[in-house]
Amino acid sequence: MEWDALLLSRLQFAFTIGFHIIFPAFTIGLASFLAVLEGLWLFTKRPLFKNLYLFWVKIFALSFGMGVVSGVVMSYQFGTNWSVFAALTGNVIGPLLAYEVLTAFFLEASFLGIMLFGWKRVGPKLHFFSTCMVAIGTLISAFWILAANSWMQTPPPESFTIAADGTMTATNFALVIFNPSLPSRFAHMVLAAYLTTAMVVAGASAFALLKQRAIAESRVALRMAVLMMALVTPVQIMAGHESGIVAGEHQPAKVAALEGWWSTRTQQPTVLIGWPDEEAERNHFELAVPGLGSAVNNAGPEDVLPGLDQFAEEDRPPVWITFWAFRVMVGMGMVMLVLGIWGAGAWALKRLDAATWYHRALVLAAPSGFVAVLSGWITAEVGRQPYVVYGVLRTADAVSPVPAASVATSLLFFIVVYSIVFSAGALYILRLIAKGPESDEPVPQSDQPPGTPLGAAIKEA
Repeated sequence: MEWDALLLSRLQFAFTIGFHIIFPAFTIGLASFLAVLEGLWLFTKRPLFKNLYLFWVKIFALSFGMGVVSGVVMSYQFGTNWSVFAALTGNVIGPLLAYEVLTAFFLEASFLGIMLFGWKRVGPKLHFFSTCMVAIGTLISAFWILAANSWMQTPPPESFTIAADGTMTATNFALVIFNPSLPSRFAHMVLAAYLTTAMVVAGASAFALLKQRAIAESRVALRMAVLMMALVTPVQIMAGHESGIVAGEHQPAKVAALEGWWSTRTQQPTVLIGWPDEEAERNHFELAVPGLGSAVNNAGPEDVLPGLDQFAEEDRPPVWITFWAFRVMVGMGMVMLVLGIWGAGAWALKRLDAATWYHRALVLAAPSGFVAVLSGWITAEVGRQPYVVYGVLRTADAVSPVPAASVATSLLFFIVVYSIVFSAGALYILRLIAKGPESDEPVPQSDQPPGTPLGAAIKEA
């Protein structure tokens, strides 16, 4: 491995986007959650919904701010570290990023101030409208970013032309935007954002119940999170499956790497675990289910599915990273599914407030959405290699002609600054979550037996 400008530029972009993606993944879902909370408050007039809104909007403001800062820093790298990519693809990618600013960012900026500071300055309906506009803005932003990234993953040949100097020009923006992988990837990302928020809300609410704080608010928030987990996780699994089918059609090398398929054959297995060895071209310590891989990928019994042996070594993605990142993502999805079913069962049996072990599991699993998002993006981006525009432009041909020492210096600077700034922000958010929402509503009758500590506390209240 040579620590040249290419590798360092890739590491720098991976580092900054890894920090950035966790904030939009949280704020997209949290903005919609806030809109629901304020809508319920306007409809029911119950103070607990207002208390929950005022609590979570503080966390939203901090997360949104850190997401904007990290996003601006990341975008500058297109000009510093990836100037060749910007020059060659700017006519295609540039308008999509501009649309994101003109539609989503301006919409969010127009109403964010009212949402954050207008609670006592404007009427409740206008404030609710502002919250909804911010929530819609986050979804629009995700759409344009996913449209640009999905075109890089699955660029339709009919959507652009390439000049003699390699410059790409869009010839059909409808095909650029609505490329083959956009629908499934956009749905997959938005659902991932909702589940990420649900896991954080569930963990925070469970922690508050364990500490016997804001019981009325925490009970309601926990039920909303459990409902989201139980209903959305199965849909997310189907969206992920569809995204995999599209990748299998347009990016077969990525699918072969994440599945751990080294040989081309019918009846491919599902490799549960293993240790990919790129030199030996095999998996060590493999545990696999024969034939299941073909069924999962919608292939018939006689259909041949390509393995990595169909691709030259220089055209294969890094197998070990892609293989394990995919399994981490799937593993986190299974955790959410189990917790959603567990919570729904406890709720149906009227034991949700008494399920101490379930509350502890939710606290431990609160970061699982972030882990799933990060591992999913690693799977998508590393699995796309060695291309930055799949099948068209190699990553090695897109990097800026800058010295490796310059990239290393800026990478070190980013690591130091991000570690300080974002650690402070994350710690403050955790302190807010640990404090919990204010409560001024009478505690409702618990569905927990009075003999338990929480039941006794509620009964006393």
